[in-house]
Amino acid sequence: MTTFDDRENAFENKFAHDEEMKFKAEARRNKLLGLWAAELMGKSGDAAAAYAKEVVASDFEEAGDEDVYRKIAGDLGDLADETEIRSKMTELMAEAKRQIMSES
Repeated sequence: MTTFDDRENAFENKFAHDEEMKFKAEARRNKLLGLWAAELMGKSGDAAAAYAKEVVASDFEEAGDEDVYRKIAGDLGDLADETEIRSKMTELMAEAKRQIMSES
């Protein structure tokens, strides 16, 4: 195998690892977001966990975060505005990344 092949394989492996970590972070963020929204709606325990799973599943509707935002915004109604939801999404993405990195 040539040096070029080694570099190509290393790049492909890094890309795959980075994409896997991104997927895990987004799923964790969505779970945390679902738990946050569930608390605002007065849900706790199993009901909150089930709602968080719904939020995670909503991310598979389309690429990007808009499907998750629509789910949360629609369910929360007047309990949170767009700025609050989007800020929480950003905050929880950072938290999700921290959690995943500490588990590695």
